Amino acid sequence: MADTLIKVDLNQSAYDNDMVHNRWHPDIPMVAWVKPGDDFIVETYDWTGGFIQNNDSADDVRDIDLSIVHFLSGPIGVKGAEPGDLLVVDLLDIGAMPSSQWGFNGFFSKKNGGGFLTDHFPQAQKSIWDFKGMFTSSRHIPGVNFAGLIHPGLIGCLPDPKLLETWNKREVDFIATNPTRVPPLANPPFGPTAHMGRLTGEAKAKAAAEGARTVPPREHGGNCDIK
Repeated sequence: MADTLIKVDLNQSAYDNDMVHNRWHPDIPMVAWVKPGDDFIVETYDWTGGFIQNNDSADDVRDIDLSIVHFLSGPIGVKGAEPGDLLVVDLLDIGAMPSSQWGFNGFFSKKNGGGFLTDHFPQAQKSIWDFKGMFTSSRHIPGVNFAGLIHPGLIGCLPDPKLLETWNKREVDFIATNPTRVPPLANPPFGPTAHMGRLTGEAKAKAAAEGARTVPPREHGGNCDIK
């Protein structure tokens, strides 16, 4: 039986779990180490850290502070790995926690996050989907039932300092091309809502002010919505 390296309590704030972080930064300490070829289990929060609730109101989608996302389990170190190595991770199984057999989708409001269809759907909307085996259905969209293939939205490696600097400069420069756009073109570092895992004190404050947001995909992987 594979060991569970990271556990989460869905009734606990993600900010209280030091095996979770919500920024990319090279100084975030590893919370576990594995050897090449190891099988292991990682528990995760949903990307909002539990902010979105299983109810019939879209107020949480409308009001969420998107600077808190995404909450990521880890980081996990690989013994013997060196910079420049190709890292292959096989995801053998993915599923919801036994106590939380549901998911959600929605449209974020144009004034808070937006999306690709924000001009067509400017207001926040949400639907809840219940998992029953491999199938999912929603009380908010009656008559629809399909095979819900759960996939990791976001997975990646921590950047080295040079790559982090490249990201932050590139994205700040991009924002400057249209600084008043709603929603913004990119999300720069933002320390107040950063969760830096096991970092503490001045090191935590420094990394929080520099840490790259987890919203876009980048050279290291990131938010790729792998299916």
